[in-house]
Amino acid sequence: MDRAKTVAAGLTALLLISAGACGRRGVDSPVIRIGSKNFTEQVVLGEIVAQQVERRLGRPVERRLNLGGTLLAHQALLSGDIDVYPEYTGTALSAVLKLSVDSNDPSATLTRVRNEYEQRFQINWLEPLGIDNGFAMVVKTRSGAASIRTLSEAAASPEAWQLGDGYEFEQRSDGLAALNRAYGLRWAGTPRSMDLGLLYRALEQGQVSMIAANATDGLLTRGDFTALADDKHAFPPYEVCLAVRESSLANIPGLRSALQELSGRFTNQSMQRLNYLADVEHRPIPEIAAGFLGADSAR
Repeated sequence: MDRAKTVAAGLTALLLISAGACGRRGVDSPVIRIGSKNFTEQVVLGEIVAQQVERRLGRPVERRLNLGGTLLAHQALLSGDIDVYPEYTGTALSAVLKLSVDSNDPSATLTRVRNEYEQRFQINWLEPLGIDNGFAMVVKTRSGAASIRTLSEAAASPEAWQLGDGYEFEQRSDGLAALNRAYGLRWAGTPRSMDLGLLYRALEQGQVSMIAANATDGLLTRGDFTALADDKHAFPPYEVCLAVRESSLANIPGLRSALQELSGRFTNQSMQRLNYLADVEHRPIPEIAAGFLGADSAR
């Protein structure tokens, strides 16, 4: 799922992709190119993939992280400027393939995306990493009788909710429209749209009473925020998988097995923690990635 996209990052990505025609490697080149989109989770995952490949294959890795939005990263993969990047099933289905979301079943969605990518693009989707970063409706944590844990409970509450959201949530068919169809929440006026980075502050300060955030946000590790369970499955799955060029898998020995070792190694909670280390504690991303791989290999 895309987060806020900056013009500067997009322009940088376009320059990188344009330059790739001059510097694109052949299939026998030892360099493996790892990409990512331009928000924290993607950059963290991209660095983890890069370090995993370096550790397992002992081959040079070129990092092309922070490329830009979905379509720029996808184009870089198609053109051979990168070999692999992490992508979300729901985003691939709607933004890249331009197909309607007609199932909320994660397995069915992945199968559909995988088949379409193989047929159209010769791109392989590996097994999910274990993260499903869909929309998350978040409220301030309450205790006792006032506690609300699900969106159905929020809809049954007499409270009229003041919604805070990002600029895309109201426009996307899988966003506010899907939420309203499933739950019929009572809203206190029109939503207050803002930059995604301001949502939690607005909630904390009482400017809004519910925000449309993301399931792996780092601040969800704090006990003062509660992500309400989507018990009616209003939102489609956004499982994270590694999308890889089939030619790269065929021509780089050991690449598939090295990447597959990451499948199932994450949870939403572990990704929240990694995002928290980057966004709140401002740890260097290479350090975060090394720590994750080190802790994971020690299990």
